Formats: sequence, C-alpha cells, structure tokens
Amino acid sequence: MSAFLANTALLSFAFLMLAAAWTDIARFTIPNWIPALMIALWLASAPVLGIGWTGAGLSLLTFIAVLAFGMALWAPGWLGGGDVKLIAAGALWFGWPDALMFILFSAAAGGGLALVLMALRRVSPALPVSADWIGRTALAQGAPAPYAVAIASGALIMLPQSAVFAAYGG
Repeated sequence: MSAFLANTALLSFAFLMLAAAWTDIARFTIPNWIPALMIALWLASAPVLGIGWTGAGLSLLTFIAVLAFGMALWAPGWLGGGDVKLIAAGALWFGWPDALMFILFSAAAGGGLALVLMALRRVSPALPVSADWIGRTALAQGAPAPYAVAIASGALIMLPQSAVFAAYGG
C-alpha cells in the first residue's frame, strides 16, 4: 500500500508539473492552484515517501530559500511570479541537495527553450498559420517565454535520479 501511495504521489507531482507547463504555453500563466496543490500533496505524502524529519526540515528550508531567491528575481521582472512559485514547490519535493540539480536542469532547459523560441520566431512568418494566431503564442516577437516548460523539464529529468524517488525503492 505504501508503494502505491508513493507512486501515486510522484506521478501526481509529475502530472502537476506538466499541467503547469501546458497552462503556461496556452495562457502565459501558471494558476496558483498548481503549486498550492503540489505543496499540499507533499505535506500529505511525505511520510510515505520516506523523507523523515530531517529530510522534511531540509525540504522546507530549501523551499523557503528558493522562494526568497525567486522573489528577488521576480521583483525586477526577470522571472514570473508563477514560475517562482512553481520552482519553489518543485524544490520542496526534491529537498536539499537535489533541488540544486533540479534548478540547474531547469536553467539548462530554459536556455534550450530560449534557443528554440528564437529559431522558431525567425521562421514563424513562413509557417502556414495566420499572423493573428502567431501573435497569441510564444512565437510572437517580444512574447514571454513559457518558462514552466523548462521547470517541468528539469523536474522530470531530475525525478528518477532524486532521493525522494529512491527513498521508497522506486
């Protein structure tokens, strides 16, 4: 039963990351309920994930540190508020020190996303779609990058390598 609950929790985390990426692509926003549900799910599933009291404390401290640092990046407009909440919720799941690799994977995926968007923006005028449609997407010149795609990518790359995944025998 414990393995079933752990699997369900980890799959739910992955699904919520993908949902955040999808909504960011579709609407350039990450609904608050996604990171809130991630946090609530972590609180409910931490005992079955084998995190322990020390691991839980380190996860909470990591969450607070990432949230504070993210807010410092949000203040000048370098990162969106939804992105900050999502990456902090992800850091809660990974805990210390796995959150560092999660953030590095997310940053690398963000660089890849930026390169892909730059290339697609150059060829978008030649695509067989209306300029009006392009204007509503990340392909439009000056449109924000849906960074939740990079955050979700970092999470999905890191998840099988993480201590939270290995702790229950995944």
